[in-house]
Amino acid sequence: MAAYVLVHGATAGGWIWPPVPELLRRQGHTVHAPTLTGLGERSHLLRPDIDLNTHITDIVNVFRFEDLRDALLVGHSYGGAVIAGVAERIPERIRRLIYLDALIPEDGQAVKDLYPPDIAELLGAYIEAGGDGWRYPPPEPRGDARFVDHPAAAMFQPLRLNNPRAREIPRAYIYCTDKSGAGPQHQGIVGVAARVRAAGWPFFELATGHHPMHTAPEELVRLLLSLQ
Repeated sequence: MAAYVLVHGATAGGWIWPPVPELLRRQGHTVHAPTLTGLGERSHLLRPDIDLNTHITDIVNVFRFEDLRDALLVGHSYGGAVIAGVAERIPERIRRLIYLDALIPEDGQAVKDLYPPDIAELLGAYIEAGGDGWRYPPPEPRGDARFVDHPAAAMFQPLRLNNPRAREIPRAYIYCTDKSGAGPQHQGIVGVAARVRAAGWPFFELATGHHPMHTAPEELVRLLLSLQ
């Protein structure tokens, strides 16, 4: 049986994944759905110095303290940047990287760099106006009161990718095709999906919106199981 580690996106938390963990556990798999520092039930820890490295360390420590090896590491949305960084640090513990409608910076890029310049400028203005220059408030409408402010430094810190062993990890991309209600923050995902598809990655589509764990959980789980 496999071990899955599910990494949530910006402003969310481990709470966002159900019913996916239970569906995977019914098949006999181990599932971890941690919450990144400053978010979800850890929102009381939010502070300006939390950055992408903090969140990468969160997940590296899940692997180390749970003694996980040969695991499938899934990153949703902003979580794609996190799992890319985790792969740099502990490639020997990861069986496959699965990017779910995710943002994936290249070497030297920050999450904000994945957006067209006009959208990146709007992002900066949004953080200045609504988050005192260091918090990214969840876009309205939230849909769930558990979405909370996200540390902006995590979006501004460049990701360094220079471990050749990380490049050897099998990877796949799952793209959610329904962008009808998506805001400008989804332009980065659209661009990343086009990039990795052109590069020949294993590429799969779900005919649903950005949160398939809620809108198409059975289909998502079938895909995750097929990627073991």
